[in-house]
Amino acid sequence: MDLFDNFPLWAALFSIGFAQFIKVPLAFLATRKLDWTLLTSTGGMPSSHSAAVTALSTAIALEEGLGSPLFAISTIFGIIVMFDATGIRRHAGYHATVLNQLVGDFNKLVEEVKTWPKKEEMEKREELKELLGHQPIEVFFGGVLGIILSLVIYAILT
Repeated sequence: MDLFDNFPLWAALFSIGFAQFIKVPLAFLATRKLDWTLLTSTGGMPSSHSAAVTALSTAIALEEGLGSPLFAISTIFGIIVMFDATGIRRHAGYHATVLNQLVGDFNKLVEEVKTWPKKEEMEKREELKELLGHQPIEVFFGGVLGIILSLVIYAILT
């Protein structure tokens, strides 16, 4: 199969790009703020990871059939990715939130205790990324998006 004719690959890549892109207008509807950084961020609605793995599995099912070993591999891979997105990565984001608060509180305490003059330039700290994982609903809609996009692309191409 030629790279440019690899339907499962392109369906998955398109699903990632589409899911990342629609995060911007969806967030705008919720917050009334246009945030273009969502194009390259993790977390949020819908899950681009879920969209990618479900698009991949759907495209493989369409090309190879549901009995294919490739479909089995991609499905198990997708389940693991989606489980990880709602479990470990989401909880790592919760921990990052608490750690960022602790660092902020500690920095306030240090500033209040200081009796010597402040330095001209304070070193900036980079906060830990808090939006790492997904809520189950975000994973669900990412999965649905991946399946729908893969079916639509397949219908257009065949």
